[in-house]
Amino acid sequence: MDESLVDVLLTVPEFKAVPREHLEWLASKGEVIEMKDGEHAFKPGDPIDGMRIVLQGQIKIYMEQGGSLRFFDAVETLEITGLLPYSRMKGASVYGIVAGDMKAFTLHKRFFPEMIRDHHELTEALVHSMTDRVRYGMKQQQINDKLVSLGKLSAGIAHELNNPSAAVVRGAHELKKHLRNVPDRFKAVIRIKASDKEVDQVNDLLFQKIAASTSAKKLSLQEKMSREDELAGWMDERGMPEAYAMAETLADYNFDTSDLEFLSALARSEDLPAIVMWICQMLTTERLVNDIEEASGRINALVSSIKTYTHMDRGVEKERADLLAGIRNTITLLSHKLKSANIHVTEDFQQDLPQPLIYISMMNQVWTNIIDNAIDAMEGRTGNMLGIHAHRDREFIAVSIIDNGPGIPNEIQDKIFDSFFTTKPVGKGTGLGLEMVRQIVHQQHHGKVEVHSQPGRTEFKVCIPID
Repeated sequence: MDESLVDVLLTVPEFKAVPREHLEWLASKGEVIEMKDGEHAFKPGDPIDGMRIVLQGQIKIYMEQGGSLRFFDAVETLEITGLLPYSRMKGASVYGIVAGDMKAFTLHKRFFPEMIRDHHELTEALVHSMTDRVRYGMKQQQINDKLVSLGKLSAGIAHELNNPSAAVVRGAHELKKHLRNVPDRFKAVIRIKASDKEVDQVNDLLFQKIAASTSAKKLSLQEKMSREDELAGWMDERGMPEAYAMAETLADYNFDTSDLEFLSALARSEDLPAIVMWICQMLTTERLVNDIEEASGRINALVSSIKTYTHMDRGVEKERADLLAGIRNTITLLSHKLKSANIHVTEDFQQDLPQPLIYISMMNQVWTNIIDNAIDAMEGRTGNMLGIHAHRDREFIAVSIIDNGPGIPNEIQDKIFDSFFTTKPVGKGTGLGLEMVRQIVHQQHHGKVEVHSQPGRTEFKVCIPID
């Protein structure tokens, strides 16, 4: 027996309370292997058939994510890895790459029954090690899951912010360019000779058209083109400059030739071009300001959704809150992904639902995980539908999230809430999303979550107690 190996094993932190004779038995049954820097200690799919203790060097752990390898953790010198007694591990799910020339002690699983029978302290130390490893692994995976979710949300948020922010910049640029033309046109305006009554009549017409533009039926493309031709022809016949450019603006606000006839009867013929040009100037300013206001409103709504979703500037205690607001905020933040997958969302919410006592940010994680899974399930399909229903069910608020994807096979429905169980490809899922849903709903809120699935219809039902 190699006594120096036993001395090294005695320095393993997990073995500090293990009798030397147990470690002598361990050393006699195992072997020391050597691997070079950069070699694969294991890779996804490799069978794991024994315990390994790193004696020199380290093994860096990588997960495949998005087609590339991402560093996850490292097995350092004197750390234990591989299969341990009572473990259900069968194969590797990550990459282990040797860093620095490595020596490791290995023990094949065929010696586990003898260890369990005759070496209780050693077995107990390894079981504790396995428990700590699972706990640490779950914590790291949960952090990784949150970062992946954050990455998905961030990409969607960036896309959703890009369109309205670009609209604000474009609108501001157009408005600035538009206002540069005002001084020249102002000269024509101040030459107009009109009574107060005539000025009031022009103003009344202008503001009536602006007010009606929000509620009036929009012209079809063909109707609008026909209207523009009529207006441009009317103005062109009277020698008015920029007739076609002004016709487009006037048609946007539902002006027709009868409105121009009204203005013609009101003003001197030499003043009419300046009056129509001034009206177009006001309408263009109105349109640009409205575009900027609408885009800014979309940005403000998205930022408000983010603040509410993340529960920023708030405590971590339970508080009474509107579940439906959290669901709507989640839909807002996932809207880019929903649009990309061509998913139509419908809502059926009971009015005046009571506000349950919840951890707001945790419940937002529940909605995100379930809805994100539904989106992934429907990806690449047509006719995608996502229905969200909420109603009171005695002392609970019941929320059902239903998709018309391919469904969950019967043989795995009882496993989907298990830790690390996933049907997604390597790098797309860690198997902790639904396990986190179960923990949050069951343990943190004393509620229940269940799934009913068949091809074409999968329903996740979450019940949260009101009190």
